[in-house]
Amino acid sequence: MDIENSIMATKQGFEHSFSLGDFYNKQTQDEHHLKNILDFLPLKADMKILDLGTGKGYLSFPIAQKYPNISIVGLDIVEKALEVNRSMAEKENIRNISFISYNGINFPFADSEFDMVISRYALHHFPDIQKSISEVSRVIKQGGFFFLSDPTSNINDTSRFVDGYMQLKKDGHIKFYTEDEWLQICGKYGLQFKKSFDSTIRFPRKKDTAFGFDELLKKHDKKIVEGYEIEVLGNEIYITEQVNNILFCKQ
Repeated sequence: MDIENSIMATKQGFEHSFSLGDFYNKQTQDEHHLKNILDFLPLKADMKILDLGTGKGYLSFPIAQKYPNISIVGLDIVEKALEVNRSMAEKENIRNISFISYNGINFPFADSEFDMVISRYALHHFPDIQKSISEVSRVIKQGGFFFLSDPTSNINDTSRFVDGYMQLKKDGHIKFYTEDEWLQICGKYGLQFKKSFDSTIRFPRKKDTAFGFDELLKKHDKKIVEGYEIEVLGNEIYITEQVNNILFCKQ
């Protein structure tokens, strides 16, 4: 895998997605899920938090607004989104939030700089997940936390239909990891499972970003495909995916 090309594909794909505005929001926003995450996180005053793959600041802004004594940094490769976030923070006079771009590989932070790292719907785009999780662990203080929220494949999807489907859109999708895979990867870097909850996401995709969809369906068992509750409505394809929401503690 060419890591630099994968990162560039993700960057370009999300620049386009963010430009779609309301449609991107339709794909990713879920107020019930957001509330569950905010209630789930062990947030405390004076924490410093890194929001990895922050995008439009979906987690960063509500945390910064609700907890003015918490400092939060949003990190992403998509500079255009970060520029919009900075303007919004200035407009809303939110002083405890900042946004930083990086190369998609090395985090521009010192060791043990953060009390918590959080990431929602981003990690499946990271081409070198081992390196990224090692960086996550490096920047977390001893006793600090790592929270990830990311879709996963259905338990019976042994042929990985869902990854093939996500890769139809050329935005750098790599892989959805199972909970067991997350436990193994994170455990390797001193991040131990603390607690979790499950959720689902149902979202649309424009048919013109899913070239090869009909051929993909033919390659996979019908029962596997049916498990994702796929529905074509006009020029949009809807799919339901399971989501892992896992909290780790750095030992």
